[in-house]
Amino acid sequence: MANLENIVSLKNYPICDSGFAQKCHDQLAETGSLLLPEFIRPEAVEILKHEAIEHSHLAYYCSQTHTAYLSAPDPDFEMNHPRNRQVVSNKGCITDDQIPEDSYLRTIYNHPDFRRFLCAVLGEEALYDYADSLSSVNVHYYQEGQQLGWHFDNSSFAVTLMIQRPDSGGEFEYIPTLRDCACGDMNFPGVGKALDGELDGIRLRINAGTLALFRGRNSLHRVTPVEGQTNRIQVVLAYNTESGVALTEEARRTFYGRTG
Repeated sequence: MANLENIVSLKNYPICDSGFAQKCHDQLAETGSLLLPEFIRPEAVEILKHEAIEHSHLAYYCSQTHTAYLSAPDPDFEMNHPRNRQVVSNKGCITDDQIPEDSYLRTIYNHPDFRRFLCAVLGEEALYDYADSLSSVNVHYYQEGQQLGWHFDNSSFAVTLMIQRPDSGGEFEYIPTLRDCACGDMNFPGVGKALDGELDGIRLRINAGTLALFRGRNSLHRVTPVEGQTNRIQVVLAYNTESGVALTEEARRTFYGRTG
C-alpha cells in the first residue's frame, strides 16, 4: 500500500487533526456539502487520471430513465406528476473488481486515517466496505452529452473524488433541503418546479483533485450534460454504516451490467 502522504495533501488537509475534522463536520452539517479542493496531490491526480483512461475500455455504459425519487412509479399519480416524471441518467462505470490492486484509490479507500476522518466528519461510528465485489469503489465516465438526472439519494451521504473535469458542462447542481424524507414530506410542488427549470440550484464546477462529501437524501441534485470531447471522470467511494451490506442483484445488474 502506498503512503497516504504521497497521495493526499496532508499539509493543507490535516485529516488526523480533530479540530480540522470538526470544522469539516460543521460545514457539512450547515450546508449539506463539503468541497476540499486539491485534496489529492497534483502528481497523484495525474496517476489516477492515466489509470482511469487506461481502463476506460472496461466501462459498462448504460442509459436509464428514473424518477427523482429513485423508486418505481406510483399508480396513485399520473405519469406526468412530479412523483412519476422520468429523467435521464447515462454514464459509464468500472467496478471495484476492475480497479488494480495497487491503485491509489485502494490506498485512499482503505486507509484507517481516511476512514477515521470520514467518520468524524459524517458523525458515524464506523464505515464498512460493500459486501459485494463491485460496489465499494467505482469510476464513472461521462462522455459528451451524458448526464446524471435530477434525483434524491437513498443513502445519507456520498463521498467522491474528481479525477478529470470536462471542457464544459458536467457541473454538479443541487437544491438544498427540498424535501424532508424523515417526516414524509416529498414536496411534490417544489420537485415539479425543479424539473421544469423554475428553481435555481447551486452549481459547483469541481476541479480535478477535489474530495467532495454531500448529503443528498433531502437535497435534489444532478450532473448537467457534459459538453466537449474531454470526459468527466469521477470516483465514487461508497461506504456503509453497517457491515455485510451489498447492493441487490437487480441494482448491480442495472448499474454494472452483471452481478459479480
